[in-house]
Amino acid sequence: MPEITIQASDGSGSFGAYLAMPRQVPAGAVVMIQEIFGVNHAMRALSDWVADMGFIAVCPDLFWRQEPGIQITDATKEEWDRAFALMNGFDQAKGIEDLKATLAAARTLPGCNGKAATMGFCLGGRLAFMMAAQSDADCNISYYGVGIDQLLGDKDRISKPLLMHVAEKDRFVPEEARKKMQAELAGNSQVALHVYPGVDHAFARMGGHSWDGRAATIANGRTAELLARCLG
Repeated sequence: MPEITIQASDGSGSFGAYLAMPRQVPAGAVVMIQEIFGVNHAMRALSDWVADMGFIAVCPDLFWRQEPGIQITDATKEEWDRAFALMNGFDQAKGIEDLKATLAAARTLPGCNGKAATMGFCLGGRLAFMMAAQSDADCNISYYGVGIDQLLGDKDRISKPLLMHVAEKDRFVPEEARKKMQAELAGNSQVALHVYPGVDHAFARMGGHSWDGRAATIANGRTAELLARCLG
């Protein structure tokens, strides 16, 4: 599969990133941020979808400091246990460093117009929120990010468009946390938070345990609109 290598900004080594190119360039780039299952088939398919929309998609291996090349699914309890162990061992600050390095690398790829966004799912949705507060990405998109209610102290640092897709019945985001997010982010005009009624975590992962075609289509339409507006 097509892959590029990105140097870590702390000098500790390098990591791979899946690359999906659009049919036409120049184009904006989207840094795709993995779930807790690594850069697996689902993340590569999502990257291919972004490329099909006309953007360069770059999906870095964020678990490389623990074990490079993780590709697991949500099909078995053993895989879930492995995924949670990787998440618990993941250094989020280093992950943000790696995402910033990926963002910079994406902007200089042949065919990139210099604009770049982030789009993350689950753990990646949390990291996309963190990138909205800590990076210069042109926009950021968070699908069912976890634990964002604990990050709201950084809400005033968000100065570029942030689109948040939130599942009403998310098993990993209690109702209290969702309502806190809605209340505290309402004052930032750069943030658009949409709640999708009746759906669970990972509702936009095609073929996944909680896939919901209607909610995913609506969410993905909003995503496409924002990327087209911010990246050209």
